Amino acid sequence: MLVAALAALHHELLLFAAVGFALGGIDDVLVDLLFLFRKAWRDLTIYARHPRMTTASLPVSCNPGKIAIFVPAWQEATVIGPMLHNALSRWGAAHYRIFVGTYPNDPATINAVATCAESDPRLTLAVNNREGPTTKADCLNLLWRAMLAEEEAGGFRYKAIILHDAEDVVHADEIRLFDFMIDRFDLVQLPVLPLPGRGGWFARAIANHYGDEFAESHGRLLIVREALGASVPSAGVACAFERNALAALAHDPAYGPFDPSCLTEDYEAGLRIRAMGGRGVFVRMRDAAGELVATREYFPDSIQAAVRQKARWIVGISLAGWDRMGWQGGVAEWWMRLRDRRSALTALVLFAAYLTLLLWVALWAIDQVYPRPTQPLPPFLTSLLWFNLGLMIWRGVMRVLFVTHAYGWRYGLGAIPRTVVANLVAILAARRAVFLYVRSLLGKPLTWDKTHHHFPDLRTDP
Repeated sequence: MLVAALAALHHELLLFAAVGFALGGIDDVLVDLLFLFRKAWRDLTIYARHPRMTTASLPVSCNPGKIAIFVPAWQEATVIGPMLHNALSRWGAAHYRIFVGTYPNDPATINAVATCAESDPRLTLAVNNREGPTTKADCLNLLWRAMLAEEEAGGFRYKAIILHDAEDVVHADEIRLFDFMIDRFDLVQLPVLPLPGRGGWFARAIANHYGDEFAESHGRLLIVREALGASVPSAGVACAFERNALAALAHDPAYGPFDPSCLTEDYEAGLRIRAMGGRGVFVRMRDAAGELVATREYFPDSIQAAVRQKARWIVGISLAGWDRMGWQGGVAEWWMRLRDRRSALTALVLFAAYLTLLLWVALWAIDQVYPRPTQPLPPFLTSLLWFNLGLMIWRGVMRVLFVTHAYGWRYGLGAIPRTVVANLVAILAARRAVFLYVRSLLGKPLTWDKTHHHFPDLRTDP
């Protein structure tokens, strides 16, 4: 009876996983086909006649203005100094000011920022009146109020607000590109390229799976979203908001445009701007040397840190985001929001698939000792499994191509085995996200569950 129960459970889990994989696979293939069609069309109709624009040929903005850069920082003493020195050096004499938000119970970060600010007037240090960690949105609102105070004191208004994190490696042409694009759009997002991981194989695999995912997300998905007319969500770094559009998001403009109870304030801001009729754009442009204008940074390289970070994303986008943002917009927007919110269900399907594999091994081992009569799989399920195999091959080829385009063929081929690591992180992160979300429903507020960051040695690191 126990073996029969295991066999029945194996069959039901197999059916659930197969259907889940088929639906998700078809969804991904549709995005791939739309991307390939758009690329072919633009190559034939636009780029065959006109060279691709680079920052070297980018015109100067017709309405140049001063730009504010917001950098929220909680326990970032080891990275905030090098990040600020690098940004100030690369951006040079551009018209901007960097606002860094800190907390009174984080003196190490305060001292690191204050040391930089003493020698450079383009830096403003803001200290929260509440002890940290609160949320990143709360820290961004602190910087918003510091910006308003400077506007009032100087009798001017900033043109745009750029978001960055304390570990970001910025591009020298970023400010000029944002200054030009914000004349036409309310939200401008540039690519994010995770830096290759360091350390042992497992640590590198954890860090590099972020590169695999961003290579696809910022190599095809955001391009398709924009082409369909759906919202362009902000990634929280390498993104600029037109000042008045961001102010319009605030219930109280004097306090700030970000909801302090939200864990993914950047993502929601992009959706809310689109809902108000604003325009967002995702820009992939290269500089004179052919390098992509993008933000680079190290992502977590331990299983614990990766799970914490992705759990925060799942809570903010897939779980709480469903409640907060609903299903506004047309068919394209619904489709993209459904893709954003399927993370928890995808993790459940992956867990069912791996459990199915373990049950198959267990049943095979039992059959070697106590043979039992078995029934063949139904034709429908057999056909579905073969269909899923084709989808998996297609998905694997597409991922390798996108990752190779971003990082080179050696890195691209490694994306296939790193899929197992990515699946493990996704399953554990979904489990943690569900617990955090349930606790928030029971009254425990969500806080800034941040991870430890590294800043590269730009003399030796890639």
